[in-house]
Amino acid sequence: MGKVIIFSAPSGSGKTTIVHALLESYPQFEFSISATCRAPRGTEQNGVDYYFLTPEEFAREVEADSFVEWEEVYPGCCYGTLRREVERIWQKDHIILFDVDVVGGINLKRIFGEQACSIFIMPPSIEELRRRLVTRGTDAPEVIERRVAKAQFELTKAPEFDHTVVNDRLDEAIDTTRQIIDSFIAKK
Repeated sequence: MGKVIIFSAPSGSGKTTIVHALLESYPQFEFSISATCRAPRGTEQNGVDYYFLTPEEFAREVEADSFVEWEEVYPGCCYGTLRREVERIWQKDHIILFDVDVVGGINLKRIFGEQACSIFIMPPSIEELRRRLVTRGTDAPEVIERRVAKAQFELTKAPEFDHTVVNDRLDEAIDTTRQIIDSFIAKK
């Protein structure tokens, strides 16, 4: 079993931006593509951003025990980590980078134990999180409010992660995250 690095955060915290910066810096890292039964948004592509499954396909994969972990993140909207995705990356001797919701991150840490480093990306405040979601311009106002409400719950879960990085200034958050990862990789 190889190493895994798990990133979780409330939507709008900058987690995905940090993950992309790390993928550019560490050639031995590979992004784990999650499966979902929601429709693609914008320019998202199947097999690149997510594995887009119909609800029926997702249910069949659950029944076949194809997931390392999965959950219904929003009503009728499931996300999960396929076992074959983990195996595909480890066959290359790469370190898996997970970019998952908070409950998924906690579950993955429990499953992978000491082989995993879990990092919670914290927004500087709920107000800043709301501002980022509005500025992003991808969600309707009611979706933003649902994400902010969920974020308030997710922030209570930060202590369950190995590390918390406050993303107030992106460059500093990336540097702090690199230090955490370098220390984790160096451990035998």
